[in-house]
Amino acid sequence: MTVTADEVTDAEAGQIDWLHIAREIADDLSTDAAEREQAGKAPIDEVARLRESGLLTLMAPAEQGGGGADWRTAYAVVRTVATADGAIGHLLGHHYFLSFSARFFAGPARAARVERESTEGQWCWGGGIASHEPALILTPKANGYLLNGYQRYATGVGIADRLVVRAAKYGTDVPLAVLVDPARPGVVSGSGGDTFGQRLAAGGAVEFDSVPVAADDVFGSLSPDEGVLSPFASLAVPTARLVSAQFCLGISEGLLAEVHEHGRAVRSPWQPFSPQPWPDSPPQDPYALTMYGELAVVARAASALADQAVDALLRGLAQGEDLDDDECAEIAVLASVAEAAASRAAQEITTRALDVVGVEAASTRHGFDRFWRDARTHTLREPAAHRLREIGDYFLNGAHPPFALPA
Repeated sequence: MTVTADEVTDAEAGQIDWLHIAREIADDLSTDAAEREQAGKAPIDEVARLRESGLLTLMAPAEQGGGGADWRTAYAVVRTVATADGAIGHLLGHHYFLSFSARFFAGPARAARVERESTEGQWCWGGGIASHEPALILTPKANGYLLNGYQRYATGVGIADRLVVRAAKYGTDVPLAVLVDPARPGVVSGSGGDTFGQRLAAGGAVEFDSVPVAADDVFGSLSPDEGVLSPFASLAVPTARLVSAQFCLGISEGLLAEVHEHGRAVRSPWQPFSPQPWPDSPPQDPYALTMYGELAVVARAASALADQAVDALLRGLAQGEDLDDDECAEIAVLASVAEAAASRAAQEITTRALDVVGVEAASTRHGFDRFWRDARTHTLREPAAHRLREIGDYFLNGAHPPFALPA
């Protein structure tokens, strides 16, 4: 049975086993994940489950009624949920990053105000501030701005309580992080249903037509120009990249787990006929065993790199404004290494693991294909080639990675 928000409220934040709650949510989602994914409906019920469990306010300060958890816990929760439902794991990871973004790009007082309101309202955050997304336009008016423009893709636009988007003031080219209430007149969400993966992430295009924005909801600069952002604010990039890495690891581990269960119950497609009863004896096909071994190595290597990067990020976040540029660059590179490894692991595992199952993997009743489609949709939006170039430039030339927020 899923833990409810009332039970979470009654417990001390430090005593809550968030991973246990995440595993319960994952178990719940896994029972009908294939059917829900094929239906492709807006994840209203799924978000309600996350809200009831307390996971939406996981990272909000405990003194404001939140879970008070750190990024290590949040990453583990995203990864756990993604093993059962990649799209919901992606949606949750995006929510954590965007709801945390005020700490990077707004002043302390403004960030505290936004987090307090978010916790009280149990907001689900969506949107997107990726560097490749063209900036929307903010036109000044009395007591604020009007927001106009078109964003090609944003996560959670169909169900989010608040959006964070990338915009520039009229007549300037300096991008800013902006908080928007999607219930305001002029916000028109498009459909993301034409994608072959992540169909439950409530993603799609969104148009803004003279949407009112309060001056206090303009957080701060997203400029990639050197010296504009503090090293601490620049940690937004590795923080987001590690959300991507955890999503990819969750997808990989989820498919491996399902293929493992299937493989112990069904004869391998490479296994020759034998009078030995099946599946009373454990699988002995050397090809299948080798395949499992190779994919286990890929998954565990990527996981170890992600753990190393998370450790470095937490040390950087703890330093706050004392963090320097060189330390920030090292953290950013470690996160890019982890993301590239996790991306490659997801692509390899979600492709090759199906070979162990054989032709049965093509059956829609198993839903194995959703892991590949969710992973591939993500890696198409965030290709590893860019990360590899930045990593190489750092190790060969000492060049600091650019401030480039992922999709």
